[in-house]
Amino acid sequence: MPPESASVEEVSLEVGVGVQTLQRWLSDALSRPARERAWTAPARLEAVIATAAMDEAARSAWCREHGVYPQQLQQWRESATQALAAPEEARASPQQTRQDRRRIKALEREVLRKDKALAETAALLVLSRKLEAVFKNDKGEAE
Repeated sequence: MPPESASVEEVSLEVGVGVQTLQRWLSDALSRPARERAWTAPARLEAVIATAAMDEAARSAWCREHGVYPQQLQQWRESATQALAAPEEARASPQQTRQDRRRIKALEREVLRKDKALAETAALLVLSRKLEAVFKNDKGEAE
């Protein structure tokens, strides 16, 4: 396959896989419809960049050559644009950031208060069980 366009025999020697196996893999990959072939995110971005300066006829020819519908190319372009625009729009304002910090501090204080109350309750429970055990022993000795 381009850009290297090495022969199957060369690839076979380089990779260490039999020629027949490579030919079978190649025919399997090429027999699948183009829309079933996986387009990775970098490949989609490269396709959008490669076709950005093309006129409609050249873009259509490129799409036919690579097995892509022009609508898919447009969707990839829109999703790339949205992905690039999202961080700026998603960024919180300074006022929202201050409010978030105050809320976080208040929640941390509340968690600390509840941790202290839980520790105190656990200590009281342990002391009450010890006290109960002591009084049971005293009753057992008195009887």
